Amino acid sequence: MPADQPPDGFPLAILAKAPVTGRVKTRLIPTLGAEAAARLHEQLLRQTLSVALAATPAHRIVLWTALKHDHPLFLELADYHGINLRPQPEGDLGLRMFTALAAMETPGVLVGSDCPALTPALLRDCQAALGCHDGVLLPAEDGGYALVGLRTPQKAFFQDIAWGSDRVLDQTLAIAKALGWRLARPAEVWDIDRPEDVVRWQAMTGEQHDGDTANRAPGRR
Repeated sequence: MPADQPPDGFPLAILAKAPVTGRVKTRLIPTLGAEAAARLHEQLLRQTLSVALAATPAHRIVLWTALKHDHPLFLELADYHGINLRPQPEGDLGLRMFTALAAMETPGVLVGSDCPALTPALLRDCQAALGCHDGVLLPAEDGGYALVGLRTPQKAFFQDIAWGSDRVLDQTLAIAKALGWRLARPAEVWDIDRPEDVVRWQAMTGEQHDGDTANRAPGRR
C-alpha cells in the first residue's frame, strides 16, 4: 500500500454493464463484431478494477451493475476480490451517478469502466482534491468526463445534461458555476468508444486486443 494512502482508503464506485454480447461497446460492433466487443468490454472492466484495487481497499469499492446484475463476471469479481455489488437504478446516467455518489458514507469518486488512462495515482489525486474543492472531474477528450467526485452530491448537478454528447463537460461546468462550486480538474483523459481508440490502447500496451483493429478501417460513431 502506498505510504500516502490512508489505511482505510476512500470510497470508489465503478459503473459497469455486464459483458452481454450485442449490448456493450455497440459503436465498436461494426468493426470488431459483437462477441469481440463484449470481450473487450470485459477486459476494460477487469483493468479498471485492477487500477481501483491499487488505489483503495476492496471493501471501499462498489461495482454498480447493469444489464444483468447476477452475471457470472460480476459474481466472480466480487467473490475473488471482496468488492461490493449493487444494482444501478433505472433512469438516465445522471441519476445513476448521483445514486452511487449519494450512497457513499464519506465523499469519494466514481468512474466508468472504459478509461485506460486511469492510474492509481490519478485516482488518489482526485480523491485528495475533494479536500479543498466542492468536486472533482477528469475531463475526457470527447467532451465528457471519465471521473466525478462530489463533497455533497446534489441531483441538480446531474440534471439537464445531454448525456452521450460532446456538450456534457461544458454543461456540467455551467451547472457547477451556477451552484457556486469549485471543481478540480487534475488531468484530461480518454476512453475507448471508437476503433481508433482501440488502436491507441494497443499502442499504449503493446498488445493486440480482440478484433485486431489495427488491420481494419476505422469506423464512425
